[in-house]
Amino acid sequence: MFKGSIVALVTPMLSNGDVDFSQLEALIDFHVDQGTQALVIAGTTGESATLSHAEHCDLLNKSYEMIKRRLPMIAGTGANSTAEAIELTRCAGKCGAEAALLVTPYYNKPTQRGLFLHHQAIAAAVDIPQLLYNVPGRTACDMQADTVAELAKLPNIVGIKEATGSMDRLADIKRQVGKDFALLTGDDSTTCEFILNGGHGAISVTANVVPAKMARMCELALQGKAAEARAADAEIAELHRLLFIESNPIPVKWAVSQMGYGDLHLRLPMTVLDEKYQQPLKQALLACGAL
Repeated sequence: MFKGSIVALVTPMLSNGDVDFSQLEALIDFHVDQGTQALVIAGTTGESATLSHAEHCDLLNKSYEMIKRRLPMIAGTGANSTAEAIELTRCAGKCGAEAALLVTPYYNKPTQRGLFLHHQAIAAAVDIPQLLYNVPGRTACDMQADTVAELAKLPNIVGIKEATGSMDRLADIKRQVGKDFALLTGDDSTTCEFILNGGHGAISVTANVVPAKMARMCELALQGKAAEARAADAEIAELHRLLFIESNPIPVKWAVSQMGYGDLHLRLPMTVLDEKYQQPLKQALLACGAL
């Protein structure tokens, strides 16, 4: 089962928009050393929406080679076209990834039946372990707990990244799935409470910049040490807030560049963090020991 602090890794890019594989390798080494439990490559934070199909698969292949089995690699392979999601998930399987992370189809606004059939088709086409990913704030699509429970019956659907931040939603899903179904949050600010309420970990943006602190907080929460976990979370609460002051991955890409891992480059339509937010974020990074 996937658990603890899993990093939704940024994708460093050169000024011409190409992936900066040298800085990517340095970032991967950093996270291996800092106690991260797994890496998500080519997720939303990795700017997957602006990667071509060929670039996406190349990024997965090269990242897997760089990780060299030191950590599990979870490949972001979701798309709002079922056929495209199948092809990307096949790329993940071929490169050796331990699992695929599949966001709900965005913009299409499918029914719950459509969501079930979409994920069922991918699971049937590719036997790699698969994690569902529900983030209605970005997709305009909300996978309900009953749908999650039905999909959890498929043998290679092994967990969910549930990013609503709702403890009620966590409880509803947890009540309907087996104990081996991984319950991961995608909402950094509520990660501590999510784990204390029975979740298993987080796929985190904050962990890009303070991986050791995020890993420690998750481990304390998994051990049921509520007071210590909440105290550890309080140390990074301002980062949780500021890393979402503009749309992800704008702030975290700026933060990682300040740490020396690549330049500020993002692909349009994403732009560099507004100057008015840069100094507050820098102060938060300094306060947390990231700079």
